[in-house]
Amino acid sequence: MPDRESPEKSEAQETDAERMRRRARFLRERAEARELRDRVQPRRAKAARLRHALRMRTFRW
Repeated sequence: MPDRESPEKSEAQETDAERMRRRARFLRERAEARELRDRVQPRRAKAARLRHALRMRTFRW
């Protein structure tokens, strides 16, 4: 039975640094998109903040 990881490793070896750069760029773009959405829809953003605060208050360790 062939190893499942061998084709992925042979066609493109991705370093941790490249993966972290891609992840950082994705997180920056996601935060930027959220800020834009919050500016465009302030009522929805406020409701989301309140829901998040309620979730955080009711969360228990």
